[in-house]
Amino acid sequence: PPPGRVLEIGCGKGDLARRLEAAGYDVTAIDPAAPDGPIFRKIKLEELEEDGEPFDLVVASRSLHHVTDLDGALAKVTRLLRPRGVLVLEEFAWDRLDGATAQWFLDQQRILAAGRAGVPESLAECCREWEDEHVGLHGYETMRTALDARFEELRFEWRPYLYRLLDGSEGAAHEQELIAADAIRATGFRYVGRPRADE
Repeated sequence: PPPGRVLEIGCGKGDLARRLEAAGYDVTAIDPAAPDGPIFRKIKLEELEEDGEPFDLVVASRSLHHVTDLDGALAKVTRLLRPRGVLVLEEFAWDRLDGATAQWFLDQQRILAAGRAGVPESLAECCREWEDEHVGLHGYETMRTALDARFEELRFEWRPYLYRLLDGSEGAAHEQELIAADAIRATGFRYVGRPRADE
């Protein structure tokens, strides 16, 4: 509870960090492109010094799959957290896009584009572009293996994600309905974990 110390990794424009600060948390938000302000620091995780007071909570939203040294980053997170501290992730499992999910994603792009150029002409082209856009990013199994090596899972759930690439929050409920009906696969997940006792 507030005034717990929170570190947000990859804060982007800072919306979540500001909400957490307004709720009474002691927030440090880092991102190479962080906005200006007392709670923000324009640095990467590997540049954050570890000699300060530990954090009660580390939050990362859609940033872990971009980290080059995944094991090193998670090792640092465990060192930054208090012994009973918590890691909360909102993540993107790009490698879970199967045929049915890709077809739905393509159909939604076509509906939203309404005949405008820029939409793949076929499912094969859609899948090829998807692979090209995400090459070099960590997939779900890689992230999960790294997390399991250092953290004890407290909570996990698959979540909609593709709506973010389409029409924003308006489509989240529709995507969730299709996931629940097993019509498409979830490509987002939420993970909550605590460093293992031996870390």
